[in-house]
Amino acid sequence: MSERVLALSTVGSAEDAERIARALVERRLAACVKVVPGVASFYRWKGEVCRDEEWLLVIKTRAEKLDALREALVAVHPYELPELVALPIEAGHAPYLAWLDESVS
Repeated sequence: MSERVLALSTVGSAEDAERIARALVERRLAACVKVVPGVASFYRWKGEVCRDEEWLLVIKTRAEKLDALREALVAVHPYELPELVALPIEAGHAPYLAWLDESVS
């Protein structure tokens, strides 16, 4: 896995999105969390097809912080089964990546 990852999660309210984003950054588990409103999610849950309006959390962190980030996210997330998927950051603007590293160290 790459040293840096982009993690994604969703929540059901703007208040939860802001609360979780702030908590992850304050704990230095994320360098930045972007909150994207107006995401329509379609999914299967307990045998039914569901549709919900959600807020997408785009979380920038380092791979070695991912386990701690997952634990913190699950602890503060209101969902029974919070989403967390991580994608490797393979390249980027070097000064930005250095800032990311410094922010979560």
